[in-house]
Amino acid sequence: MELRQYFQILLKWAWLIALGTVLAGGTAFVVSKLMVPTYQASTTLLVSEATQPSVTDYTSIMTSERLAKTYGEWLKKRPVLNEVIGNLGLGVDAEDLAEQVDVQLVRDTQFIVLRVKDPDPALATRIANEIPQVFIAQNEAIQMERFAASKESLLTQMAALEADLARTEAATAALESRGANDSDELARLENNLAQYRDSYAALLASYESIRVTEASRLSNVIVVEPAEIPDEPVSPRTLLNTLLATVVGAMLAVGVVFLVEYLDDTVKTDEDVQRELTLPTLANIARIGPIKEPGDHLVASKHPRSPISEAYRVLRSNVRFAWVANPASALLVTSAEPREGKSTTAANLAVVMAQAGKRVILVDADLRRPSLDKFFGVRNDRGLTDLLVSEGLQPADVLKPTEVDGLEILTSGALPPNPAELLGSDSMRNLLRELEERAEMIVLDSPPVLAVADASILGSLVGSALVVVQSGKTRSESCRRGKEALQSSGVKVLGVVLNGLSRRRGSYGYYHYDYYSEEHGGAAQEGNRSE
Repeated sequence: MELRQYFQILLKWAWLIALGTVLAGGTAFVVSKLMVPTYQASTTLLVSEATQPSVTDYTSIMTSERLAKTYGEWLKKRPVLNEVIGNLGLGVDAEDLAEQVDVQLVRDTQFIVLRVKDPDPALATRIANEIPQVFIAQNEAIQMERFAASKESLLTQMAALEADLARTEAATAALESRGANDSDELARLENNLAQYRDSYAALLASYESIRVTEASRLSNVIVVEPAEIPDEPVSPRTLLNTLLATVVGAMLAVGVVFLVEYLDDTVKTDEDVQRELTLPTLANIARIGPIKEPGDHLVASKHPRSPISEAYRVLRSNVRFAWVANPASALLVTSAEPREGKSTTAANLAVVMAQAGKRVILVDADLRRPSLDKFFGVRNDRGLTDLLVSEGLQPADVLKPTEVDGLEILTSGALPPNPAELLGSDSMRNLLRELEERAEMIVLDSPPVLAVADASILGSLVGSALVVVQSGKTRSESCRRGKEALQSSGVKVLGVVLNGLSRRRGSYGYYHYDYYSEEHGGAAQEGNRSE
């Protein structure tokens, strides 16, 4: 598919693309406006890892990452959130509050960013500041429990030694105050006092060592940047949502358009005709409308300067070129299915041939649903069936003149019960020879080739046929079957008339003949209005 065809498809479905874009963008805008604004407050925390000199760098990095992840998960756990709920008097449970909290680790750093969302910006700020405080207190309490027993034991021993020291010092002082000459007792007390002091000093050193170890092994969390009350909501982002929805809506609409075109197997363009039928397109005929009365179908007669009439003249020229090698005087106009414009095409082709100076007879060979008598406004009291069943009746007795010079019409006549047998009879063959002697060109309108056998039978008598295809309606399979049915009967299919094209410029290969409009504005405009 060429770029031009893509553009034509987009132009054809522009209304759907625009509708999808507007609906998606409008829906997103309305929904965003109806949503309750949500504010976000954020607090930045620094994880101060415990000092472990003996640990390698790689292990330290891994430990730091695991510690940060652990703290990040801990901030959202029930013990922390329940205490926050109690401190702030929130009317929610821990699960609901956890949905409002988002914790993210800043890559390659020791920072943790805590974000809290809430419709109330002040409340979001209070929660964002309270969670770290509660977490820090709980974390310190848990970590200090590891050294609490050792410190308590040392403090107990130190208290006992302090008591012993006090008693010994009191006894020594009393002995010295009495002036007693008991040197042995005094020496013993002083020796005990020295031992107590050494033991107390050792316990105190152990206690200080434990405190140093405790300080070095504690991993602290510090609030680096407390939360502040936000000024703008983080959601909904009305403009961004609207723009994204507009883009997505347009993309979905374009996707639907190309899906529909891909699944659509109808014949729409000259390229489709060539690809599916390997036949030339002899003319592109625009859609005629509005049709207020049957005579409006005769565009070539009523509006000879309209672009549609020019398209029928192009068809007339192409039919002549197709007959250069094997000239003929009769042409069958048919279609694969009903309501594809075969009768309109046959009637207008006969008109433009007569306008070119030819003596033309238009035969309504559709003995099931005839319509040409209505187009030309003639009576259908006698016609083709009468010539075929009445021996003494001559063509001149039933042929009816028209307003177009050189054009006569042979209407269908009464509808017979056996059209196929009647059209395939020797009487029909003889009648065609008589009509060829009377006119230079015979155009026959027949029923659709796939509906009944009439078209194939007539085609075998005439030898040449035009197939009318309704653009955007006739399915490719129907076209192929119709062509094969005609060719199996020995009919030479000259080409295809692509009918019912949109008159929009460039639409599916329809060529406007605008030089008529430029040189003869009034007539062209009249033709356009009749379409």
